[in-house]
Amino acid sequence: MAMTGNTEHHNQHSQQPARHRRDKGLQRRRVLIGGGTAALAGGLVAAGLASADTPATGSGSTTVSTEAAATDSATSGVCTLTSEVTEGPYSLDGALIREDIREDKEGVEVQYTFTVVDQDNDCAPLADALVELWHCDALGEYSGFVGKNGHTEDDDGTFLRGGQLTDSDGRATITSIWPGHYVSRAVHVHMRVHTDVTLADGTYTGGTLVHTGQLFFDTDINEEVQASSPYSDNTTAETALADDSVYDDGGAASGLLTLTALGSGVSDGYAATLTVGVSTS
Repeated sequence: MAMTGNTEHHNQHSQQPARHRRDKGLQRRRVLIGGGTAALAGGLVAAGLASADTPATGSGSTTVSTEAAATDSATSGVCTLTSEVTEGPYSLDGALIREDIREDKEGVEVQYTFTVVDQDNDCAPLADALVELWHCDALGEYSGFVGKNGHTEDDDGTFLRGGQLTDSDGRATITSIWPGHYVSRAVHVHMRVHTDVTLADGTYTGGTLVHTGQLFFDTDINEEVQASSPYSDNTTAETALADDSVYDDGGAASGLLTLTALGSGVSDGYAATLTVGVSTS
C-alpha cells in the first residue's frame, strides 16, 4: 500500500541549505513502522496483515512490557507499511553517539526504546544500525538554529541531538525530553536510521540512510505536558496533531509512539516505544 510523503511547512522557519543539506534527498522508499503493543493487541501473526488503516494509539496507561512487546513484534514478522516523510529543515550532519541527548535542557523525561527490523530479512532485528534523533527544546528552539521560534538562549549546536547503535536484538534506547512546539507544526521528533556507519571521536561518518521519519505524541498527554513548566513559557501558537502538515493519522504506522507513564504524574516522565522496520536492499 503506497502512501504519499508530505512536505513540512515551516513558515517562519526558513530552511538553511548550507547548514544541513542532505545529498541523498528524500526517496520514496517503503518503510515499515509498527507499534509492538498494537500488533499484540490485534492478534496479528503473519507479515503483511497489519495496515495503516489500523492505527495504534499512545496512552499513558499502557502496561505492556517494552521488552516483551518489541521482541514479539520483531520475531513474529508483523509489519505495518508506510511511506517516509520529510526530515524537516533542522537536520545537521555528524550526530553525537550517546544515549542521553538532553545536556542541560529541562523538560519532561522521555525514555525511548526503538526496535529496528529488516523488511528484507523477514522482519528480523537489525543490529548495528544507527538510530538518530533530533528535536526542539521546551521553547521550540533547535540547537544550531536558536532564535527561529522567537527565543534567545545559549546554542551549542548539539543539545537534543544524538543517536545510538542497535544491539543484537535490533534495540536502541535514547533518553531525552518531551519536545516543545514551534510555529506551524505539531509536537514531533525527527528520526533517521543509518546502516554501515563508521564510529570515530564520539560521532559517525559514512553509512547508508535507510529511513527518514518523524515521531508523534498522544494528544491528551501532550496537552498536559505543554501546560506544565518550562513548556508554558513558550507562548507561540501550537498546531494540533490533527492539523499537522506531516502526520497523516496513521497511528503507529505514521510514527505515533506508544507511551507508558513512569510515575503518577506528568513530571515523572514517560517511556516511549516503537518498532521501526526498514528495507536494507
